[in-house]
Amino acid sequence: MILINLLPHREAARKRRIELFNVSLGLAFLVGGLLAGLVFLWYQAQITGQQEKNQVLQSEITKFDVQIKDIAGLEAQIAALKARQQAVEDLQADRNLPVHLLTQLVQQLPDGVFIVNMRQENQSVTLQGVAQSNERVSELLRNLGNNTPWFSKPELVEIVAGTIALTPREQRRVANFTIRVALVRASEAVKVAAPGNVAPTTSVQK
Repeated sequence: MILINLLPHREAARKRRIELFNVSLGLAFLVGGLLAGLVFLWYQAQITGQQEKNQVLQSEITKFDVQIKDIAGLEAQIAALKARQQAVEDLQADRNLPVHLLTQLVQQLPDGVFIVNMRQENQSVTLQGVAQSNERVSELLRNLGNNTPWFSKPELVEIVAGTIALTPREQRRVANFTIRVALVRASEAVKVAAPGNVAPTTSVQK
């Protein structure tokens, strides 16, 4: 007996393939969604953890900033105290500066040089005087610059030829000069005058 299938088997097979494809597509979307959700949750956890670490770091940075400001304030106070201490020490050491000024000036004056006026402003001393010649003025400059630790940077401001009357009939040519020299602080002069730092001060017999 011959059996003949009159049902549309091709259409039924196509329908089953379509249904299988739809089911596979749905499963793929479901699996993809789950994977995407898991990846999103993982990244979200990583971001949250990093944000928490950043907050901890920011909190520590804030603490360090406060400590740095405190240290900077202490350093400023220490520097101010050192400056005050140095100022007090300079004042105490400079009490005898006028004595050293006059003593050293007398020792460094060459023969034939006379000081007629002396003015001090802070550490600068201006000397006005009369010398027998320009060479005497040059010698005074060398003495002030090389032979004593109490003076530094001697500078000839002015030198003018002039005359003085020895007797009513006799006059002599002289050099009127102005010299500016820096007076060294006592603490620095003591360091310079230490053995091996400078040659001994030479005295000039008047």
